[in-house]
Amino acid sequence: MTIRTILVVSFDLFAVIVAWICGLLIRFNFVLPPDYSASPDALPQTAAILAALLLIQATACHWAGLYRGIWRFASVPDLKRVMKAVAVSTAGLLIIKAIFIGPGPVSPRAMLVLYPLLLTAIMCGGRVTWRIWKDYRQYGRKSSGNGKPVVVVGAGNGGAMLVQQLERSPNWRVVALVDDDRKKWGLDLSGIPIRGGVDTLPGVLADFRAEHVILAMPSASPSIIRRAANIAVGAGARVFTVPDIETLMCGQVKIDAMRPIDVEDLLGREPVHIDTAHVHQLVAGRAILVTGAGGSIGSELCRQLARFEPERLILLEASEFALYSIAEWLSHHRPGTEVVPLIGNVQDDARNEEIFSAWQPRIVFHAAAFKHVPLMETGNAWQAMRNNVYGTLQLARCALRHDVERFVMISTDKAVNPTNVMGASKRLAEMLCQALASRGGTRFEVVRFGNVLGSTGSVIPKFQAQIASGGPVTVTHPEITRYFMSIPEAVQLVLQAAAQGKNGEIFVLDMGKPVRIADLARNMIGLSGYTEAQIGIEFTGLRPGEKLYEELLADAEQTLPTHHPKLRIARSRPVAPDFLDTLQTWLEQSASPDDEAVRRAIQRWVDEYTPARHDDIGPRASGAAPRAERAMAR
Repeated sequence: MTIRTILVVSFDLFAVIVAWICGLLIRFNFVLPPDYSASPDALPQTAAILAALLLIQATACHWAGLYRGIWRFASVPDLKRVMKAVAVSTAGLLIIKAIFIGPGPVSPRAMLVLYPLLLTAIMCGGRVTWRIWKDYRQYGRKSSGNGKPVVVVGAGNGGAMLVQQLERSPNWRVVALVDDDRKKWGLDLSGIPIRGGVDTLPGVLADFRAEHVILAMPSASPSIIRRAANIAVGAGARVFTVPDIETLMCGQVKIDAMRPIDVEDLLGREPVHIDTAHVHQLVAGRAILVTGAGGSIGSELCRQLARFEPERLILLEASEFALYSIAEWLSHHRPGTEVVPLIGNVQDDARNEEIFSAWQPRIVFHAAAFKHVPLMETGNAWQAMRNNVYGTLQLARCALRHDVERFVMISTDKAVNPTNVMGASKRLAEMLCQALASRGGTRFEVVRFGNVLGSTGSVIPKFQAQIASGGPVTVTHPEITRYFMSIPEAVQLVLQAAAQGKNGEIFVLDMGKPVRIADLARNMIGLSGYTEAQIGIEFTGLRPGEKLYEELLADAEQTLPTHHPKLRIARSRPVAPDFLDTLQTWLEQSASPDDEAVRRAIQRWVDEYTPARHDDIGPRASGAAPRAERAMAR
């Protein structure tokens, strides 16, 4: 038994004596009657009662586990243990009263109430007092009046936990809380005033001269978090958030593990829930081939597919470093999954045949593609067609030859009413999948969605780099809008579509509301702690092939609902019978057509393709750089 335990046990036993004596004094108004003060039996009987109570108390405290707790962190569980021990001690007092029924003074009936109340107060009070003292010595002198003033949004459980933990931090000083629950307005939480709703945040920040806001709403919906964040950013505050409720529940981090809020929080979408049992049934025990496995979508596909216990994951990638990176991640985080990393190009039919013969994939996720609109528009149009269309054709025909069960192609919203070569090439790839679906055997499915946050070539990393270098942030047009979703969300819906696809469908993901890129830029500037006066926005004009608004469905298409609320099926026009033959003949020509020849050829098959012309669209803001000097922004 340690010295600490001996001291704690001694305190609890001493509490029994104090509670008994004080109870008697209170019972008799601090004047003991002769039976207790002058009787020769009083002292022996009192000593016997106390000895019995001390023995019962020691046993009860040990049984209740009271000495497993640390006083420094005394909390509700410790107080519950105290109550259990006191209950046992009170039961012992009842037994003592039944035994001491002979002559002489006995314990008054009032002691059955006074003794447990006083004993509980002393034992609990001692522990709480010790904790307050230790907290003050360790944190109070450091944090009192110091630290950066901060306003906490959310006065619920998350806010209460956060305030409690920040009280011990020398870096932060919570000065106020705001919450949309009107019942809490005007109240205090741990001594901190709740000043009003979230809309009052700008005024509260000004009143306390605070420049920092922490969103303590771990269970709130993305729309609520987005609204609060937008108000805080609009008030010029640096905004932080706490982990989501799932992360907290898993015990991975504490409530005070804050991070700066990012643009994904401002664009926050409701969490995606998929039929994991159905996806597991599709993937488990099968060899899966992922093309473009090192790209943004391909690598996330590999990560999520590994969760569903495939027989093996075959990674096909043209970039050596990208392939190495995802293979290393899988070997570290999913060591139980067999991973086959292969260098190759989907245009290489011999390499495709070698891979399918050796590794026999049963499901193919085709994510390999050239995706950058301006790069594919000028000087690279033929390469876009060779990679995005011919590569898909070669891979799909190889899948047919080897009786692959499913072929899932990743497409884009730019395939809808395309105005650029990249979008048109993806529409042609969709059409050839539709044509091959009628051949029987392999099921062909297409999944179409818009921009994903953080992907290679995405606007967000570019804006971050421009802000870090002092600006300006370049945006092509004041009104340009795009759909955004997170990479994990997109991939989850791809898996859901793959699991429920029958054959030949084009699945369209629910991309939510479009976002103005200029507003995105302003939010990112605010999140970085700058104003638009410090980091300006420069409009540079639309780039080759770019359009102001993306679409998810072509004019002639209709959609059908599916079992999943974020998936719909596009019913597009039928493909001409000779489509594949004429397309393949053109793709296999030995010459390399120039950009204009490629555009003319596309119009033979894609009726909705209308090449964009931006010759008359220049910079839309004063001070914009000449066209030759403009940085690409998207």
